[in-house]
Amino acid sequence: MNRKVAGSVAGFATCYSFMGLFSSGNHDNTNPPPPLPPAPVSPPASRNSKSGNAIRSPEELGINPSGFFKYGFPGPVNDLESKQEFVSCYDRRNKNPYWVLEHINKDSITSNRDVDRKYSVFKEDEKIPQKFRALLKDYFKSGYDRGHQAPAADAKFNQLAMNETFDLTNIAPQVGDGFNRDYWAHLEDFCRRLTKKYDSVRIITGPLYLPKKFPDGKFRVVYEVIGNPPNVAVPTHFFKLVVGEKDSDPKSVAVSAFVLPNDKISNDTPLTDFQVPVEALERSSGLTFFNKLDSSVKVKNMCHEVSCSIIVRDFSNKMKAIGDGKGQLALPAPRN
Repeated sequence: MNRKVAGSVAGFATCYSFMGLFSSGNHDNTNPPPPLPPAPVSPPASRNSKSGNAIRSPEELGINPSGFFKYGFPGPVNDLESKQEFVSCYDRRNKNPYWVLEHINKDSITSNRDVDRKYSVFKEDEKIPQKFRALLKDYFKSGYDRGHQAPAADAKFNQLAMNETFDLTNIAPQVGDGFNRDYWAHLEDFCRRLTKKYDSVRIITGPLYLPKKFPDGKFRVVYEVIGNPPNVAVPTHFFKLVVGEKDSDPKSVAVSAFVLPNDKISNDTPLTDFQVPVEALERSSGLTFFNKLDSSVKVKNMCHEVSCSIIVRDFSNKMKAIGDGKGQLALPAPRN
């Protein structure tokens, strides 16, 4: 995968806008439907010149599609969770997050000797209705890691914040060796290193389900589903959108977006090979990122300000040490 990914990223719409982020996290499914635009005024009845039949209005026929709302609004229902270190929006259909939004700075990622991920355990999110909830057993012997979207290492300021990153509403199936335990971990480390340059680093992470070209020349979206019964989608790709802010320069922000395949990636691959235009990420995710940004604020390419590159570190031993939070590796090695 390289910069050409921008050309191959096709629309895969979700039904939630990023800028609704700070709205209420109410999980009540009885919320009233959003206001509908006014119905068009029906023209006076007339006759079809071919059949001679009268053209009748919906009102005359007693047609009222929105009358279904008396039973409840079908959706989408967006399960917003506001945690200490991140905000998540959960996708009930695929049982993965739509997106997870973090805010880190140099103080928040400083290690605290009283905080340790060995005390954290993966857990189901009981705020999600049972039939839409990802379960621990869905990952058992799946061959995939329970991949953090907001990493535990970004929440070192207290144990509760770190524990919250292990909620399954912050988790999606990821290839282990070569990705979650390797290149993806190096990307997360890159984001933390940005706090040396920027006072605030805001990161939005999430899964993608992108098409690929088949031998017949047609593009199709194909992804695995795990669980018993199969119900948790395995994303084809993951994205990170990173925003750097400086207190001394409020009239500019530095932005970079990356899309990575959910697959083994050689550590020799430059991170910039996965950089994509923000607009391409918006098209592929169905999300809108900067529609409320003041026109006076200059958006800079982050990779022109800093070296967008990974530092290869061995995270494998740490991952094996913590495993399921009880000192054991909870999942088998991923399949080739």
